Amino acid sequence: MAQQIQNITITAPGFAGINTQDAPLSQDPSFCAVADNCVIDKQGRIAARKGAAPLTTNGSSVLGSSIGIQVIKQFRDDSGASIVFSCGNNKIFTGTTTLVDVTPAAYTITANNWKVVTLNEHIYFFQRGYVPLVYSTAATPLRIISSHPGYAGTAPNGNEALAAFGRLWVADTTTDKSTIKWSDLLDGVKWTGGSSGSIDITKVWPNGYDEIVALAAHNGFLIIFGKESIVIYSGASDPSTMTLSDTVSNIGCVSRDAVTSTGKDLVFLDKSGLRSLSRTIQEKSAPLGDISRNVDEDIKLIISNETGNIQLHYAPIEAFVISLFPSQDQSYVFDTKRQIQDGSYRATTWTSMGALCFTNLIDDTLYIGTSSGISTYSGYNDNTATYVLSYSSHPLTFGNSSTLKFLKRINVTTFNGANALVTLSFAYDYATAYKKRSYTLPATNVAQYGIAEYNLTAEYSNSITLINREKVNAAGQGAAVSVGLETTVNGNSIAIQELNIQALVGRII
Repeated sequence: MAQQIQNITITAPGFAGINTQDAPLSQDPSFCAVADNCVIDKQGRIAARKGAAPLTTNGSSVLGSSIGIQVIKQFRDDSGASIVFSCGNNKIFTGTTTLVDVTPAAYTITANNWKVVTLNEHIYFFQRGYVPLVYSTAATPLRIISSHPGYAGTAPNGNEALAAFGRLWVADTTTDKSTIKWSDLLDGVKWTGGSSGSIDITKVWPNGYDEIVALAAHNGFLIIFGKESIVIYSGASDPSTMTLSDTVSNIGCVSRDAVTSTGKDLVFLDKSGLRSLSRTIQEKSAPLGDISRNVDEDIKLIISNETGNIQLHYAPIEAFVISLFPSQDQSYVFDTKRQIQDGSYRATTWTSMGALCFTNLIDDTLYIGTSSGISTYSGYNDNTATYVLSYSSHPLTFGNSSTLKFLKRINVTTFNGANALVTLSFAYDYATAYKKRSYTLPATNVAQYGIAEYNLTAEYSNSITLINREKVNAAGQGAAVSVGLETTVNGNSIAIQELNIQALVGRII
């Protein structure tokens, strides 16, 4: 005989982010199987990410058939004037609304993989095999470094550059993957004399051989990332006396730009997943507690398929780390506001944004390089186009995987999303053919779902906030049920507050 109706209430569905690593049936309902084009907002809810709102108006004329803007960097000169540089279509531009080509005359560029750094009121451009470029003031245009009146020695044509400890550090040339050269103190155009110098770390690699991929500075240490190892030097403020402090074997960095600082820590992408430098140093070798552990297999697969420049970027205002895989138009986004119990960051994915790079301005505005130019992370459209938010739970068994469940109704509580078409889907026993029910959210609040019923705080007392609870009838039967929600984001934010799933639990199967 069928029992009384039982409920599974999932408050803040997807609160713990995506987990595709553990067995689906053993997971807490706070994890989810899919959370695409989402972030986890400050209330802990799956919510629509913001869009890429275009700034550039002349992108089609200056970018042509190229993939778009692949590098963005802001520079503030000694007068306080701010200039945004960007790179794409084998050119270097200034400006945001209107891109102006400032590529030096007779300087041929065939790739846009620039590393751009600032030091002492100068901005420098490095790329493997290219003579470095420098810009200082509006009175002198962007030019090759040897044209600077203070130039001395030979600046390396390196792929990686770091401005830290009062000087430039450059590595990874076409012919040398183990030497780091540094400039004189506070003088990025002087590469001989003074306190300039170099170090060959060939004999320091813990596995016998490696190649320098990325450089970083953290807590007074110079961090050297290889493909398969990490080397750490202390005392880098005086390179002549700096000493080897630590090494880590069998962990490295997948690409030059796959390192970012969160202020308190360095986060980097190893071929096995996203890692914290401080935890890696503590645990050595291949620690189990990496901060992407719940999506590690997904990360490994997407790394193996990526043909573009893998990048990590930390957005402090939004409090997330973006792991960008540009050729696949996909990002894994890791929420850093809090770690979950297993020590990992909560993960969601972004697709269809068309992002090629990210950068923060001095005021922390998040800029995005796209095929049409420069955009800002704002609004809820991608260059006026819509995008789809998708959520899917793992299979739910109501505590018993051996009994039949007969779904009766699913109550969905959402915030905002005025006029949005919402599609609720459900499937039984791991089937991929979902049954779907669609409804349209109203334009304004419905009185019976007001503040009193939900005991909401003043944050939600504004009448323009749409709070909707939809009761959706369901049907069918199975031992386990998966529930999903999908909606097209078109100019309005939306968040999923709660799913209340009601089912009759029947006989043992």
